Amino acid sequence: MLNKQLRNEEDEDSRIDWGIIFCVLVLAVIGMVSIYVALKHDTSTTSIAKVMLSQMIWYGLGVAIVAIIMQFDAEQLWKIAPLAYGLGISLLVLVLVFYSRSYEASTGAKSWFAIGPFTFQPSEVMKPAFILMMGRVITQHNSEYYEHTWRTDWILLGKMVGWLVPVAILLKLQNDFGTLLVFVAIFGGMVIVSGITWKIIAPVIAFGTILGSTAIFLVVYDRAILEKIGFKSYQFDRIDSWLNPSASTNDSSYQLWQSMKAIGSGKLLGKGFNVSNVYVPVRESDMIFSVIGENFGFIGSCVLIFIYLLLIFQMIQVTFDTKNEFYAYISTGVIMMILFHVFENIGMSIGLLPLTGIPLPFISQGGSALLGNMIGIGFIMSMRYHYKSYMFSNDETEFN
Repeated sequence: MLNKQLRNEEDEDSRIDWGIIFCVLVLAVIGMVSIYVALKHDTSTTSIAKVMLSQMIWYGLGVAIVAIIMQFDAEQLWKIAPLAYGLGISLLVLVLVFYSRSYEASTGAKSWFAIGPFTFQPSEVMKPAFILMMGRVITQHNSEYYEHTWRTDWILLGKMVGWLVPVAILLKLQNDFGTLLVFVAIFGGMVIVSGITWKIIAPVIAFGTILGSTAIFLVVYDRAILEKIGFKSYQFDRIDSWLNPSASTNDSSYQLWQSMKAIGSGKLLGKGFNVSNVYVPVRESDMIFSVIGENFGFIGSCVLIFIYLLLIFQMIQVTFDTKNEFYAYISTGVIMMILFHVFENIGMSIGLLPLTGIPLPFISQGGSALLGNMIGIGFIMSMRYHYKSYMFSNDETEFN
């Protein structure tokens, strides 16, 4: 009896991916430390203890969500995918009516609910819902069409675009271009692994590259065309600050220039914990990487990037272990979501990419983005948890 109980406890432990938990825990600690430093030096009126407690509550809520999602297996996730997508779309519609007027005035985006001190951005939880739906669409299509042909690949691409378009339209109405880029990155990653031929994918990528390059060219030489199709002045400002951050003193240019100064001042090893001599606006959220660069230098920044790479490696490893098509597409979406957030946030903090207001996963202050990322982690943890459960209950070596 005792041996059986010990064996059951060992089996339960092996069903949990402790490597992923370790990476997320380390990122959470780095986040709390970085937020504290940012608030300590930049805030005179906000209660630091209140903000730190609020962030800890969000982390706790995220852990609870991961624990709940882990209980859902592939079949259950398959069933709730349309419900999650529908709920996410409903929230994106509602926020266009009940958006926070104060946030819209400061950011230009109608993407936040606000009830007293509580704020929530529904597009962040829409990301994992979108991933679930895309995984279901691809898996269902591939089960119906065993052979990939030009016709079937175009049908699949059309289906995927059909589920992306409502999200894109609603985000456009919210003036939230940065978040739309995340959905495009998720969509692109899932298209690549869906089995669609590169004879279709390559021209699409080439067209997107040409379109983006043309837009940047028009920003520099003829903005009237872009203004006619809906580009806003703040979007032009962000591209201007990216192309020449030292040429202007407006908000976006100043924020980027100060971020680059802070990171550069950290040099190789950083100035040390809680030492800050360069002011960066709102660095507890979007510009949190400037805190890490200034305090811990190039070495500390590389360690952070290594932790993200380790987390992504663990996710890829789980995907290969489970050998389940639906799970593989979900995993791809989650990896693309986190990878794009990291790439864009760090890139914009050091001037390689335009400012977009995308937070650094598990580190930046804020609850909505943290919950969205933790839901994604829950999906990955579910893959390992139920794969191991199947192994132990059936004494087999393959999960179908």
